[in-house]
Amino acid sequence: MAPDELKELKEQLTDLLDKGFIRCLHRVLQCCSCEIKTGASFFSKIDLKSSYHKLRVKKSDIRKKALKTRYGHYEFVVLSFGLSNALATFMDSMNRVFKQYLDLFVIVSIDDILIYSRSEKEYVTHLSVILQNLKDCQIFNKFSKCEFWIHYVAFLGHVVSNKGIRVDSQKIEAVEH
Repeated sequence: MAPDELKELKEQLTDLLDKGFIRCLHRVLQCCSCEIKTGASFFSKIDLKSSYHKLRVKKSDIRKKALKTRYGHYEFVVLSFGLSNALATFMDSMNRVFKQYLDLFVIVSIDDILIYSRSEKEYVTHLSVILQNLKDCQIFNKFSKCEFWIHYVAFLGHVVSNKGIRVDSQKIEAVEH
């Protein structure tokens, strides 16, 4: 979503909360507003590896995740792709892992993490904090798809730089042709 759309979403959710029409699942509004600090000049993009498989299925729910093949019956003991709530469950997990840093210097979208900083010093601190957090939670990245110490980054169909956020021209070309 574009920053103005995220701002509108947050306002509408706050309004619905205030009216009592909805309630937060975890008591704190966890909406991410993609407003990157003006002047952010240092970026990293981290792609997580086998991230869904880090979440264990409750023992009482394992039997509900069964699959049958010609070679036998199996049950998932970890979160798997394709389950109706897998994406929401995983996204909620990532938002909880990075909650205190969201919108300050990190944006998380499923298994992609964007870190943004204004200065080299800030960048080193931010990157260290996020990498330590990943390590502490035993969440691993796919190093071949990660980018560090860059001044602009393609992220979720946009290019993010110190000049702001714009649509990735490669995405526009793909639609035009």
